[in-house]
Amino acid sequence: MFSMPTPTVPLRTLAQALAWWAVSRWVQRAFPGVPTLTTQQLAEWLSQGRAPFPILLDVRGDDEFAVSHLPEAHRVASLEAALALGLDRGQPIVAYCSVGYRSARLVNQLQGLGYTEVYNLAGSIFKWANEGRSLVSQSQPEPQVHPYNAIWGVLLKPGLASPLARDGEQSRDDSVL
Repeated sequence: MFSMPTPTVPLRTLAQALAWWAVSRWVQRAFPGVPTLTTQQLAEWLSQGRAPFPILLDVRGDDEFAVSHLPEAHRVASLEAALALGLDRGQPIVAYCSVGYRSARLVNQLQGLGYTEVYNLAGSIFKWANEGRSLVSQSQPEPQVHPYNAIWGVLLKPGLASPLARDGEQSRDDSVL
């Protein structure tokens, strides 16, 4: 009798890897001219204190930012909010969101306005959290991340997605992150 071999990698891990590959390709195709930094590159830049220090822009909603964000990040909901910070066009800027789509859009817009050293964080806060990197909420360590919605939250490792509000307040049904 023939039996199927037991997979050595859990199915969830394979599904997440495939989903991350698809998300990465989606963002790259939508914003082909947007430069990226990996989470590893940003972590090294921040830990080395290499000057000039990048301005971190969190392009998620208020409810997402309230759950957790990268230390020292500024929440900006739009291009107008980013411009209101009075950013220098030559200052390094790293934008992030949940998986990189909303932040890539902002980076693309900033590039169009002449900002020269602006980057999208590849995989954004979901990848950052999945790698166990530092997140905060109200200046205190916070391991969980707002999952955007139940579907996108599957890209987070188990235990990292914060609970969504039952009344739908924190739940989103729009498909573009």
